[in-house]
Amino acid sequence: MDNPFEVLGLQGWADQDEIRSAYRMLVKRYHPDMIQDPAMKKEAQARMVALNLAYEEALRLAAPGQKKHPSGMEEINPATYILLAERALARGNPEMALHHLTKCDQRTGDWYYVQGRVLMAMDQYESAHQSFREAVRLCPENNVYRSGALAAAVAHRKAGTLQGRVRKAWKKIIKK
Repeated sequence: MDNPFEVLGLQGWADQDEIRSAYRMLVKRYHPDMIQDPAMKKEAQARMVALNLAYEEALRLAAPGQKKHPSGMEEINPATYILLAERALARGNPEMALHHLTKCDQRTGDWYYVQGRVLMAMDQYESAHQSFREAVRLCPENNVYRSGALAAAVAHRKAGTLQGRVRKAWKKIIKK
């Protein structure tokens, strides 16, 4: 299945109210009952099926608690962990994003890329660079991963300068 948030035209960190609103808007626009042409009506029906599936999955992902498998284990695929991590990162909580990522067993290029973004948000530039490089190793043709690696290398280099050390000390003072 495609990313349910993208099918609904949303970012991965949308909450349940945003999901419902986007779904209603798309249903009004693409509902098969609004179309007279039989060929276009068939396409609209297929689109509605995709919207309905995406809506249900997005609501499940945005819910405060995940549904549990009878064994007590969470039924979550790797893409879901990545979405949850992106959602936490977008809300300014890189620690929770990292927590979601560490629960995932399958490490893909996307996983390493998101981990790199999380580590950048935590000012751990050297580790972020390593994550981005692993993403590039897994998907060498992906220029977004390459630009992440470059940004992390530059940030790591700047953090070692006097200005970077002063900025880091200032952040610590502000957090207290």
